[in-house]
Parts: sequence; structure tokens; C-alpha cells
Amino acid sequence: MKLTEQDILSIAQSGEGYNAEFKVSVPSKVRELAGEVCAFANAAGGTILLGVDDTNEIKGIEISNSKRSAIQDVLNQLNPHLYCPFYFVRVHGKEIGVIDVPSGLKKPYTLSGAIYIRQGANSQKITSVEQMRDFFQASGRIYFDEGSCKEFSLDKDLDTEFFKEFRAVAGFSAHVENQQIIRNLKLRDAENSFKNGSVLFFGKEPEKFFDTAVIRCVAFEGTDKVQIFDDKVFGGALMNQYRGAMQWLKQKLNIKYIIEGGGPRKEQWEIPESVFKESLINALSHRDYYDRGGKIMVELFDDRVEITNPGGLVSAIKPEEFGFKSHSRNPLIFGLFNRIDMVEQVGSGIGRIKKDLEKLGQANPIYKTDGLFTVVFKRNSKDEELGVKLGVKTSGKMSEGVMELFRELDLEWSERWSEKWSEKWSELSKREKQIIIVILNNSKTSRAELSKRIGINPSAIQKQINKLKEKKIIQHIGSDRGGYWEVIEEE
Repeated sequence: MKLTEQDILSIAQSGEGYNAEFKVSVPSKVRELAGEVCAFANAAGGTILLGVDDTNEIKGIEISNSKRSAIQDVLNQLNPHLYCPFYFVRVHGKEIGVIDVPSGLKKPYTLSGAIYIRQGANSQKITSVEQMRDFFQASGRIYFDEGSCKEFSLDKDLDTEFFKEFRAVAGFSAHVENQQIIRNLKLRDAENSFKNGSVLFFGKEPEKFFDTAVIRCVAFEGTDKVQIFDDKVFGGALMNQYRGAMQWLKQKLNIKYIIEGGGPRKEQWEIPESVFKESLINALSHRDYYDRGGKIMVELFDDRVEITNPGGLVSAIKPEEFGFKSHSRNPLIFGLFNRIDMVEQVGSGIGRIKKDLEKLGQANPIYKTDGLFTVVFKRNSKDEELGVKLGVKTSGKMSEGVMELFRELDLEWSERWSEKWSEKWSELSKREKQIIIVILNNSKTSRAELSKRIGINPSAIQKQINKLKEKKIIQHIGSDRGGYWEVIEEE
């Protein structure tokens, strides 16, 4: 079915992306169009509009008969052959050329022996057929996110709030209907079922359909995987999983607050926030969703943070190309993240991570790419080295770091707490400090209330309490039910 004037206006207004490419004129080398067609055929399909510029403005185009024939000729060079309708539609009184490319059923498609793939709003050329066949997973499977999820119901399972947010951030006009956006982004397959990637990106509970498509965040005591003190799983739409994991990290890591010139305070994470944004979005975009045996893992230790996702380095990327080239196992998901500016220049993420770490004088991350893909970020062991000395006496007032602990615990701060300082404060862990603050706020608080307030299980709370007792920081006076806690102050 040919696109209408309204369809083209909607696509133009949405801008270029994973499923759309604009050309204000026919390239001098007409064969360039065939490369774009090949890339769309190897992905979810797409639309090339001739006569629309990079600012999404309808300019119109005049194409001679000889040029039309040349375009048709290069389209026929695709191997195996794929029928791609080429026609013209009048939009606002101007002629717009349309090349409508379906998602090919005989992937991979080649052009003169080369294979083109779509990454976000860009097309890339891969010359090794062996790599590409392996990339398409040799057994004939297509990209996971292009597969069909026939059980998904648009009415029951769509996260309507996030879809509304997405269309606003992506710049879709309020006048464009949701169904039009779904068609433009090719979120459905030829049988009108939602694609796996669409379910993962826009579903309320995609884990109902793909049980391991979640992020699990685990915090360990010390530097090994012996004692867990917090364990959370974040499901829902991929963007919500990302937000949940980022908030969890923020609660666990040391944060420094900088106030300059009386302006709003700035947060400085002990490991840059931007580093985790890049790593988590990469994990969500590039993980192997065919692997139902593993989840994306965020593991926090005293000396490091590890982020792991199923699937190692794709064979389309050679080890020496890692950090310079990018290839997603899930181009539909990658393209949707690209629409809302959550991914930037293709292949530049590793470089940005290194630069952000270098700004704080921190070590480069360690990457492990065999079987699973893991990135390891080192933590500094001392608060003073981070410039995040929590609990410093400053003219009788709390440091900004301690006030933030109060905010995290949803407790009101008062200067009277500064009277309670112990000289041992700077040697305590963040959990120990949180327990002390809650006790100072309510000396009769129970272990269950401590567990709920701090967000770790009762056994982990008991372990922390035992440590504080051994250090002679706190003591419990009276019976378990009728007694109270006391913070032991220095002589």
C-alpha cells in the first residue's frame, strides 16, 4: 500500500531515524541509495524520502527519466532480489520521491558482495559475509527484537504513560495519532503483531513474555560474592529498568554536592553518572535476548561496580575494533533509544566513558567480552580520596554529604544532630551511618523499621547492628520491645 500525503508529512515531522532516511536530492552516485535500501532490508525495513532535507522540511524534487531509470536499476542489484516500490507523492504541492523498503525475509541482503546494516539513524557497511552470517546467528534466526510477540495486547499491555512520554521527547506532533507513530516506527510485523523489541521498549511488563528481560541489582558486603545486603530486580519498559537501576546506584554510591557561586548544587558521583548511563543503555541495547539463562546484572562491591549482560562481543566487531565500531544485536531497540537521545555517535561510547573517568583521575574500566560482556569500574576505598567525607564537623554543622543521607532516608534534618558526633564517624560505612541517623531520629525504632527505612533485609540490618555494637558505637537499653537505642558518644 502506497504512502499518503499525511503519511509522508508524519514521517518527515518525526525526523530521520532507524526507519527513515531523507535526501534533499538524488546523490550524484545513485548507488548510495541502494546501500541505504540494503541496510533497511537487513533490519526492520524503512522509508527513503527524496525531496526532504535534514531539517525535516518538504522541499520537493525533480527527477529526470534517466535518473529514475538509474534508481530502479540499482534497486534491482540487491541480492537476493527484493521488491522495493519506488513512486512519487504530491505533498503541499511538491513532488516527493518515495522508496518503500520492506524488512527482507532472506537476510542477509548484499550489494556487490557488501552487506549494509542499520544502526540508529546511520547505515554501515560490512564486507565480510562470514562475519555477517554469524552476526545473523548462522542458524537462520533474525534479530531477536524483530521477532513477533503474538501474545502482546496493545490495549492491555502497552505502557501508555511511557508511550506518551516517548512521543513527546521524540518530537512527535500532538496531532499525530498513536497508530500513525506505530506504523512510522514499524513496531508491528507483516502480520500486525507487535515485535519483540516493541514489547521490550513499550510494554508495561515485558518480563511476562521474556522472563529474564530485567535488570537485577545486587550489593555485596566486602569485595566478594559471599554476603548480600541488598538485592533488587527492575522490570517494565526498558527505559524504566534503566531509571530504576540508576536510582539504585545513586542510593548506594557516595555522592559529593558542589555549590558554586550561590547557584544550584551539582551532584558528583564517585564514579561519574554518565559512565553508568552509557553502560546500562549499552547493556539494554546490545544484550543477547535469545539467551534466556541470564539477566543484566549490576553488582556493587566495596572496591568496584560490575555491569554484565548476556552475550559477548558480536563477531561483526573484531577485538581491535572494540571502542571504535558499534553493532547492535537489537537495532530496533537501539533505534528507539536513539530517537530519545539516549545513545549518541555510533562507536563513541567507550571513548566517552574513558574521558569522563579521566576527568576525576580514575582508572580506566576493565572489559571482559568472552561469553558474557562485563565492564568493571573501580571504586576508591576511602571517602577522603573521593572528596566525599561524610559526617565532617564543620563549625557545628553537618556536611552536605550527611544532610544527603537524611534526604535519602526521608528524614528532616536539624542542627541538633551535630551534637551527637563521634570521632569514629568517618571510619563507618554508609549503611552504618544510616542506621545511626535513623536511631538518632527515633531511639525506639525497631529492626523491622530500620529494614524498611534503609531498604535492606532484616538479616543484613542485624549484621550491621552487630558491627556497630562491636565498635562500641551503639547499645540497646532495656528489653527488645520496651527498650531503646543509644548512640555512645566520645568522652
